[in-house]
Order: sequence, then C-alpha cells, then structure tokens
Amino acid sequence: MSSLSAKRSVSLWAATAVAVLFGLLTIKSGGTVLFIDGEFREQAGSYVPFVVWFNFIAGFAYLTAGIGLWLRQRWAAWLAPFIALATLTVFALFALHIFNDGSYEQRTVMAMSARSLVWISIALFAYRTVLKAPPAAKIETV
Repeated sequence: MSSLSAKRSVSLWAATAVAVLFGLLTIKSGGTVLFIDGEFREQAGSYVPFVVWFNFIAGFAYLTAGIGLWLRQRWAAWLAPFIALATLTVFALFALHIFNDGSYEQRTVMAMSARSLVWISIALFAYRTVLKAPPAAKIETV
C-alpha cells in the first residue's frame, strides 16, 4: 500500500465520492434539460436557463475537484472554494431573478441551497485536510 493511499481517510473518501457523484448527476440532469427536447425538459418546468447552464458546466468542475481531492492536490483545495463562491454568486443572481418576478421552480431554490452547503463543506474540508495538512515526507533517492 502506498503512503498516499494509507493517508486517505474515510472523510476524504466521502468528500471525493460526494463531489464526483454530484458532478455526474449534475452533468446528466443539466445536459438532459439543455440538450434533449422532451419529457425531462417538460418536467423541469419553469427552469432558469442561466442557472441550468451554470450547474451543467459546474458539474465538470465538481468531477475535477473530486479527483484532485482524492489525489490530495493543492489546486483542488483551491478549486473547491472557487466552486462554492461561484455557486453562491449564481444563487444570488437567481434570487434577483425571483425578486424581479421571474418564473422559477421551488426545487431550484432547494437544489441551489444544497449545492451551496455541499461545496462550502467540501471547501472547508479541503482547506483543513489538503492545504493545512503537513507536507508529505519526501523520499530521498541515492
């Protein structure tokens, strides 16, 4: 067992799994609404296009961050708070859309709340476990 895999905790596994699964589901659901005309788009109801586009594109960032966290890459620990901040920004723009009497679905409010909470949590976790973790011991070669 390598030293990298030995240092992977259950919490790292869980954060990675959440990021990757969230990414896959986000890409699937957003892509279906955006690119496939039919029943799923109709079921989406009064969706807000800029929110769906953001979430679809963010799904790829979720996958990237999840893989990077699994590999304990410092860039992934910076990507996670960027995703959280971008999500909160789009959520605020979505709120402006609602306050300006734009049509929307209540499930979008719930989904954006969940996305915000998940990515704030992953960002905090990444900060504590990747950025603040002591550097791995370097192996010297002879």
